[in-house]
Amino acid sequence: MSTDRDRVLAAAHVSRETTRRLDLYVAQLTRWQSIKNLVGPSTLAEVWTRHVADALQLLDLMPEARSWLDLGSGAGIPGLILAIAGPPGITVDLVESNARKCAFLIEAARLTGAPARVHNARIEAVIAGHRGVDVVCARALAPLTQLLDWTEPLLKTGTTGLFPKGREAQAELTEAAARWTVAHDLVPSRTESAARIVRVTALAPKSP
Repeated sequence: MSTDRDRVLAAAHVSRETTRRLDLYVAQLTRWQSIKNLVGPSTLAEVWTRHVADALQLLDLMPEARSWLDLGSGAGIPGLILAIAGPPGITVDLVESNARKCAFLIEAARLTGAPARVHNARIEAVIAGHRGVDVVCARALAPLTQLLDWTEPLLKTGTTGLFPKGREAQAELTEAAARWTVAHDLVPSRTESAARIVRVTALAPKSP
């Protein structure tokens, strides 16, 4: 009988080595969860479908991207998973202000050999020093209007934004439209029928 893990890995077409590294990540997440409370406790039993698969689907939306910036990385979802499973040459910068979560990210990246850099810093400080990033992403971090405020310096210069949202995606876009002209599309999530991924390809503030 196939498990959630088997189904997620088969759908993602990952290599044996990537499978080994994802298993290492899940094992570390499970071990650290009891100390750090990295994810919602009720979601740990569904880690492959709720977290791993949810992150992996972003790779297919930007297959040519090599430089990623993940805001509010927390348990490394999606950023560390992207670094583990991404194509050759990928690099992912993980931004997390919580030092205890950064300790997990650093250790998990070391054990899996993921090409990830951990920044224990505020989002604004990291974005101020980043240019030329292919993709900026954030999951379960803040409303879309706040995400656009943070990422405007990147989105207005060619970076693509990928922001997984739940059923409230359209409402958040409507709210954001009061302040921003947002070039975007809504991509159905593979892991939750009502969820959407907001893909932002250009951003400009509206005139007062």
